[in-house]
Formats: sequence, structure tokens, C-alpha cells
Amino acid sequence: MSPSSFDFASWPPALTPEQQAILVQKATTRALATGLLYLPPGYPPDSPPPQAAIHAPLSLFPAPFPRESFEQAQDEIMGAEKGVGRVDDFIGQLWRGWKAMRDSGKISQHLHLGLFRSDYLYHIPETGDTSLKQVEFNTISVSFGCLSQRIAELHRHLLLATSYFELSPYLKPDNLPKNDTIAGLAKGLAAGHVAYVSSGGSPSSMILFVVQPGERNVFDQRWLEYELLETHGIHSIRQTFEDLLTSSSVDASSSILLISPSGVEISVVYYRSGYMPNEYPSQEYYDTRFRLEESRAIKCPTIALQLAGGKKVQEVLGKPGVVERFLPGVPQARVNDLRNMFMDMWGLDEGGVSSTGDEPAGTRKAREEHPTLVLKPQREGGGNNVYKDDIPAFLGSLPAHEREAWIAMRLIEVPKKVGGWLVRAGNLDYASAGGEERAVQAEVVSELGIFGWSLFGGGEVEKEDEVGWLVRTKGKDSNEGGVATGFSVLDSVLMV
Repeated sequence: MSPSSFDFASWPPALTPEQQAILVQKATTRALATGLLYLPPGYPPDSPPPQAAIHAPLSLFPAPFPRESFEQAQDEIMGAEKGVGRVDDFIGQLWRGWKAMRDSGKISQHLHLGLFRSDYLYHIPETGDTSLKQVEFNTISVSFGCLSQRIAELHRHLLLATSYFELSPYLKPDNLPKNDTIAGLAKGLAAGHVAYVSSGGSPSSMILFVVQPGERNVFDQRWLEYELLETHGIHSIRQTFEDLLTSSSVDASSSILLISPSGVEISVVYYRSGYMPNEYPSQEYYDTRFRLEESRAIKCPTIALQLAGGKKVQEVLGKPGVVERFLPGVPQARVNDLRNMFMDMWGLDEGGVSSTGDEPAGTRKAREEHPTLVLKPQREGGGNNVYKDDIPAFLGSLPAHEREAWIAMRLIEVPKKVGGWLVRAGNLDYASAGGEERAVQAEVVSELGIFGWSLFGGGEVEKEDEVGWLVRTKGKDSNEGGVATGFSVLDSVLMV
């Protein structure tokens, strides 16, 4: 059935209270039994090993995506210095530090390892063709790969257990794609480890997970550790940046990265932190990041690759003729398909400042067209963007020298009146629900993320793969999409 024939506004099928209760009970039990988990809110970072957990926020029904667009997204995963670090102090610190290391020849490892996620929304404009549009490309600490597999398995379990009460002809096994993200992402980290050992590193070296203190999303990371150990025989060690201030050192003669007190040699540094300014509260935290960067360990990602995920880079790639530079030999029709996935975007500094000191053309255009726009900075993580009616006041408060750090992007027009049942641990009303957890029905927006990894360097790709997907579903009135920040629930794909 073609995408245009699917009635998004009719989704999901209506549930009776009894059907809802059955699905909630089976979904939450399955989540707890299979590790679709979070640590509870307020869990003290310095507490003993956790003895309790809650299920991650989840959706009862999978989210409809046109089959053709889903397959296109899977297929597509596989000169921007200006504005990258000039005005944003956090990004500037990373950019200047990396550039100084590169120029002085201090970087001893020239392979880059990336675990990526490219995020998309289905675009249904009032006029024009429907299509899949890219939201952003994430290059550091891409999360929920492991839990995305668990939620896909959960929805397949609900289908097997209940047939979803025969409520929709779309709810059948062929429309619920399998998702093997855990094995795929671990394979990418293992490829980095093997490359390190093959170049003379110790076979007993370990992968370093650089994590945030008090990480509630720890189980999403633990599944990778288990897969690395049980499938590839690779051990892991977890450290925060604060730990690494004193535990990390680089051997002066060999550039080997060592972690005390046991002197563990590190093959791959895998960052699940390090993308927000508050994670670098003083210069010694930046110095620690640079120390790791200079070592022989393969970084996932390097600072350069982290910066490549910045919005200014996304803006530059959207300019005419730029994508072609990075896809030599690729047929123009294929390049055009990729370019058509980009939304209209521009820099606030575009056009320069006139002799009379007026705003640049890019800023004026953003002010005039603000109801259809989002402003994005050079940052990862939720909560950083500025939307629609908040834009004029923000532009009025933005210092002129900071315009280069921001881009304006046309908002994607998502399917309207799509519903969902959202279940979060803690949605309890013992008085009215008899102590049972309830689902909340809402009009929703679902964002598709496609995971992939690549090991490359010196202009050559050593290995790469597309390895799975993630769906995050949120209420339509929520601008942000982060599950960890409380805006979204985990979901899976229903191909229509």
C-alpha cells in the first residue's frame, strides 16, 4: 500500500480500557524482564551498585513510517571552519585545542572511529511532495542503540502475545522490522579495538567508556559492554572525566594511553559524555580531553569528528556543489536524492553586516520568517534550540559576534493528528487506577534515527556498516526530542 493511502490521523487503533490494561501490563513486564531499563530519578551518583531500576519510557504501539522512506533512510547513512569555534567558547576550546595538536604534530593516531545516528522526520507539506527529511547527524554519544533493539523486541512480543486484538491490518510481523543494533554497534567498537591491536597494541588492552556521573541511562551502555565481552572477548572499563583527571596518562615514548592504578592499556576511547559545556567546568577537563586525543588509542569520536556533527557543517553541506565534493564518482541522481533530504537552512551571519550596521541578511530573514523556523547552535543534546515565536526575542538578545555560531532551519511539517499511547514509570494514580500504571494518550510526533559506524583515516574508509535504528516519540507540543531529558518515549517502526 502506498504511503499516501495510509491515514496517519487514524493511528493508533482505539483501545478499550481492558485492552489498554493488558498491553500496559505485558509491555512493562517485558521491559523489566529484558533490560529496557533506567535508574530511578534521584539515584545518588556515589551510592553502592544499583539494587532497583524502572522501565524506560515507552510506547504501546509502534510508530507508522512509509516503507519506502524507512528503507531510504537506511540507505542514506552511508571547508566548514568558519563559525565552528570562533564565538562559542565551548566549541572554540575544542576546536582550537585540536587544531593546535594537529598543527604541532602531536596527534599520534590518525584513524577515526564513529558510531553515528542520522535523525529524520517524515515531511508532509501543505503543498509539494511528501518526503523524508534529515533533522541532524549525531557524531558523539549517540544513545539508545541498545534500548532501541529492546523496544522493537517488545512490540514484536506484544504482537505475538495479543495480535494487538486484530485492531489493524498493518499490525503484522512483516511490518515490524528486526533491529539488531546491539551487535552492530559493538561490532564497530570491536573493529576499532582490532585495528589498534593489529598496529602493535596489546591484545589485553581494553575499551574505555567515558561516562557521565550519575548516568541514569546506564543499561543502554551496559548491553554494549556485555556484547563486547561475550561475543568479541574485549573487556571494558568505565571512567568519568573527573576520574580521568588523575587516572589517565600517556606514555611519553609510545603514546600508549594508560589508566591507573592497574596500568590498563586503552585501545578505544568511547565517549558517552563530553558534548556539553558543563562537562568541562575548568581548564583541566579540557586538558584531559586533549591528553586522550594525543594518545595512540582510537577515539570514538575524535574531536574533529565530534565537530563535524555541528550545525554549521550541516549548513555548509546544504550549499550547492558541496555534497558532490565528498561523493566523487557517485551518480548525480543519487547525490540529488541525498540533497533532497536536507531542509532549507542558512547562517544567521549570512550576507554580512551592511555599512550602516544593520543586521545581516540571514538574521533579518530569520526574524521575518520565524513562525516556520528553528534556530540551532553548535551543540549536541536536548534543550539547546530556539523555536518559532521565541526567535524574535532571542535574536534581539543575541550579541552580534555570536551570530556565526547559529543556523536557521526550516521546520519539517510532520504528519498531523497521529496518536500514541505513552507509558512512563511513575505515571501512577493509586486512588483511581488501583495502583496500576496507566498509559497516556496524546497526539504525537515520531522521529526516526538510523545507526551506523565507520572506521576511517588518511582519506580511506577501513570498514563501515549501517546497523539499526531508533524511534523516539513525543507529544506534538514538545519541541525537543530527548528521551534522557524527559521529552520523549522509546518507540519502534511500523512500516506502512
